[in-house]
Amino acid sequence: MESEPGKLYLVPTPIGNLEDITQRALRVLGEVDLVACEDTRTTGQLLFHYGIKKKLISYHEYNERQQAGSLAQEIADGKSVAVVTDAGTPGISDPAYRIVRASIDAGIEVIALPGASALLPALTASGLPTDRFHYEGFLSPKTSARKRRIEELRDYKHTLVFYESPHRLVKCLEDMREVLGDRPVCVAREISKKFEEFARGTLSEVIGSFKSRAVKGEIVIVVAGDNPKLFDRRDEEE
Repeated sequence: MESEPGKLYLVPTPIGNLEDITQRALRVLGEVDLVACEDTRTTGQLLFHYGIKKKLISYHEYNERQQAGSLAQEIADGKSVAVVTDAGTPGISDPAYRIVRASIDAGIEVIALPGASALLPALTASGLPTDRFHYEGFLSPKTSARKRRIEELRDYKHTLVFYESPHRLVKCLEDMREVLGDRPVCVAREISKKFEEFARGTLSEVIGSFKSRAVKGEIVIVVAGDNPKLFDRRDEEE
């Protein structure tokens, strides 16, 4: 008799503070047969912290295409697999899409757990409108391609959200100012960690605050949409 297929779990992990993992995530990590992760060392430390011993399999952007099919087969054969990234929610600017697609195509149940992500804390604490927003992820590291994409987003009326690396932050903000004008912006850095920072102001003001110092950590850029009069929709209703 053929075994029942397992399940695929997408499990968010803390982006900084270890207390941000959920009880459900810990239970699932303890129950699955395999944990597919970006870096086995990083995930190994997390599991060790919570006393979980589990077989780890490397699953990252460079082997995702090859691993997705084999992991889907493992699940079809009856094993349950959890996919985690080094930090945050799998599939949000991190690997997960291909294993999800392969599992769906194979008729495997996919269960996505809610949990930590840098996107929403940065947006909600930015002070910019949150009723509608566009999540862009990482822009191109190449200046011409980056500017071209920012140009395509220039007329969006809703808040824009980007991820960026520390060493490209200032240049990216300068490109945004050049293309979008001197709009309000919030740069969120090291969310939930010891040196968490929210730098708010115009693009010029925030560029000035970062230009004179070294920047480290995970970065989220939240920029106002093409709306010179920012307001909360509740104000409109009053």
